[in-house]
Amino acid sequence: MKVYIKYMVSLRCKLLVKEILLDLDIPYQRIDLGEVLMAHQIDEEKVANFRAVLLKYGLELIDDKKAVLISQIKAVIIEMIHYSEDEPEVNFSTFLSDKLSYNYTYLSNLFSETQATTIEQFIILHKIERAKELIIYNELNLTEIAWKLHYSSVAHLSNQFKKITGLTPTFFKAMTNKKRTVLDNL
Repeated sequence: MKVYIKYMVSLRCKLLVKEILLDLDIPYQRIDLGEVLMAHQIDEEKVANFRAVLLKYGLELIDDKKAVLISQIKAVIIEMIHYSEDEPEVNFSTFLSDKLSYNYTYLSNLFSETQATTIEQFIILHKIERAKELIIYNELNLTEIAWKLHYSSVAHLSNQFKKITGLTPTFFKAMTNKKRTVLDNL
């Protein structure tokens, strides 16, 4: 049995869900961003308890199939940009289609209709947020960041960065009060 969880976008969320499951004595096989594979079917009372505890922490169980698919799209993008060292060898639309077993046009239309933004814009926002994180850590220079995030050049990264943040990466790096956006808010 799989359950899907809205707003589960970080490793910290995964740890929280794991702790909740252990506290509620609900056996599971695997926890991924946005979903939990249960060890077996769980009764309605445990589901209700799980739902209530998740809500206390700002997480929600998802019941609607379209909402589940949107959550899966977001989880794949977040996992790829923020937690994976390598981006896919194929273009992102093919990767997303293969990973979720849906036609990309369907995924794109559904995402745009429900999220008021495109998958491409969502990816760009996350890539810029990841670039901000890498700039703050100050371990890589802009050329390395552009390469790591699969930009064709530093100029391409800089143009998108300025378009999204209003600042150049160099100016952002020089700021003393750097602000990042919480992934839930992207």
